[in-house]
Amino acid sequence: MGIKDLINKGKNSVIKKVIKSKMKHLPQDQQDMIIALVSENPDFFKTLQSQIEAKEKQGQNQQMAMMQVMRENQAEIQKLVALWQSKQK
Repeated sequence: MGIKDLINKGKNSVIKKVIKSKMKHLPQDQQDMIIALVSENPDFFKTLQSQIEAKEKQGQNQQMAMMQVMRENQAEIQKLVALWQSKQK
């Protein structure tokens, strides 16, 4: 196991803890899916975060900004979910 593997393992652990703390209300299988999607596609989710932050700077509240960004990226999100689900079978 190289240094990059250790760093990625650490990042995944942090991601997992944050998602679990923020999404306690979701069923475990949905939490697991979100953790996997974020862990496997960090650049895409960083882009989403940047888009949300840009909308917040324009004056939108966080919830509206998130909803709009998710709608704008819905096709890609659906593609990632479908790919993840196909790996689960």
